[in-house]
Amino acid sequence: MIKLIGILIVALGFAFRFNTLLVVMVGGIVTGLISGLSINDIMSKFGEAFITNRYMTIPIVLTLPVIGLLERYGLKERAEALIRKAKGVTAGRVMLWYLFIREWSSALGLNIGGHPQTVRPIVAPMAEGAAAAKYGPLPENLKDSIKAHSAAMENVGFFFGEDIFIATGAILLMKGFFDSSGLHVGVWDMALWGLPTAIAVFFLSWHRLRKLDKRIDLEMIKRSGNQMGTNPEENTSRWDSI
Repeated sequence: MIKLIGILIVALGFAFRFNTLLVVMVGGIVTGLISGLSINDIMSKFGEAFITNRYMTIPIVLTLPVIGLLERYGLKERAEALIRKAKGVTAGRVMLWYLFIREWSSALGLNIGGHPQTVRPIVAPMAEGAAAAKYGPLPENLKDSIKAHSAAMENVGFFFGEDIFIATGAILLMKGFFDSSGLHVGVWDMALWGLPTAIAVFFLSWHRLRKLDKRIDLEMIKRSGNQMGTNPEENTSRWDSI
């Protein structure tokens, strides 16, 4: 049982919000030492894992510098300025459209999103820009809420969308688990049963984003002290027309 101490290290590290990469590496090193491996053997295991998964890690390693350069030269500002020119757009609507694109592209096996590649430089600034175009400068708590919802739409869209694609890692992992347990379940069956869940999650997210738009509307009206922009009932009617 002492070999499972790595799991405890990872759990405590996440609980205290230490650096994720450092926590995982420490957990792996401690587990290896307790299991009787030398430092060289442990480093070799890290290297083997990187080489085995290089086709997954290299795109991320290459993407981050590109996104950093784009942000350095005004990607976020251009995304925010673009959405300010659109009429009738709210922060919730921007995120809902991203959720729709992310979920159904993932269902087709296309990975066109991500937190560093899309949410941080494009989706969150566009959602903030949509709200700022209507109400003016936003308080920090609303900005944080919009960023949090943008990140949530990425997680929800990718997580539930990929379960509809038969060649995704989640489906293949479940297939392998069921086969090892003597349960023969086809990948098409699992993908089919993932479809109603993905649809239900989309409408639940629509409800959450609708409530977010109403909260932004009410808070900004309260802060302004007058009826600037549209009232909550008008905002609700626009959402009901989607």
